[in-house]
Amino acid sequence: MQIKDVTNYIEQLAPLSYAEDFDNVGLLIGNYTTEVTGVLVTLDTLEETVDEAIANDCNLIVSFHPIIFSGLKKINGNNYVERVVLKAIQHNIAIYATHTALDNVNNGVSAKMGEVLGLENMKTLIPKKGIIKKLTTYVPSKAATNLREKLFEAGAGSIGNYDHCSFNIEGKGSYRGNENSNPTVGEKGTLMFEEETCITVTFDSFLERKIRTTLFKHHPYEEVAYEIITLDNQHQQVGMGMVGELPSAMNEKDFLLFAKNTFKTGCVRHSELRNKPIKKVAVLGGSGSFAISSAKRAGADAYISADFKYHEFFKAEKNIVLVDVGHYESEQFTKNILVDYLNKKFSTFAIILSEKSTNPIHYI
Repeated sequence: MQIKDVTNYIEQLAPLSYAEDFDNVGLLIGNYTTEVTGVLVTLDTLEETVDEAIANDCNLIVSFHPIIFSGLKKINGNNYVERVVLKAIQHNIAIYATHTALDNVNNGVSAKMGEVLGLENMKTLIPKKGIIKKLTTYVPSKAATNLREKLFEAGAGSIGNYDHCSFNIEGKGSYRGNENSNPTVGEKGTLMFEEETCITVTFDSFLERKIRTTLFKHHPYEEVAYEIITLDNQHQQVGMGMVGELPSAMNEKDFLLFAKNTFKTGCVRHSELRNKPIKKVAVLGGSGSFAISSAKRAGADAYISADFKYHEFFKAEKNIVLVDVGHYESEQFTKNILVDYLNKKFSTFAIILSEKSTNPIHYI
């Protein structure tokens, strides 16, 4: 089993195309063709994490946060990032990061937060744009059914709770091949008119290579007429944060204590209480101040995230209770998502949940 087999499977859960533009995800250190001896799953990759991988004979670390975030001009071991990179390379340990790719899936980081809180009827808080693409192609009508079905098999035409979605227009296409052509229908140098079907399907951006391959393989024409464009539509199943409802409403102080205990944090910072019950709750793992307005628009009574700055608490404006449980605390269950997922597929080598806490913040 090679590293690429593990990472390809992870990318079925969290496609790298779902990651934010600023992020650095994927295989950061190592070679995809290396045989895997074991996998260590962690939230962060520190020196002690690499030591843990060495002790457990794991040559692949699957980390939520990327150890390399910005460019490295030197690797001299002068800071913790350089020391981790050096140690990993010296011991032939690969490092793979998922970060915002896993943040943006509807069964990822924020969904796990909602799960441990017992939220029901969860929906994506900020649906992501720019990851739905549309294919339009023109095919002889007699070949349309086969091509359409092959595109569906490749993953095209799935929209929310529906699949096999397409739009089809019958028409007449024209073409004339030059002396180097080899037309499927007609003769070179002759103007031809053919009954054709215009097929339009949408697909997730991470499927583009597969969709193109399928199109070229099953389209009968020598030259395939097609276009692929990126839509501005929101993807309702992909995006940052989740919003759902508690099984029963709670008073604010009980809810804050519930959040504190659930996320096992030494401190919960919160905005001014409203003296209203908490029923609808928005969550977002990691630094989530950018989503305060989205949580308010969603009608949430409370919003749990991390890293709120002083002035950002004012944005609550008595319309919502902002709850900061800590960055590490909000993402601590991420390791379990990945371990559980990998264990369903791989049994030929160990999938180990890191026992090390990488939280850099301590409470007194």
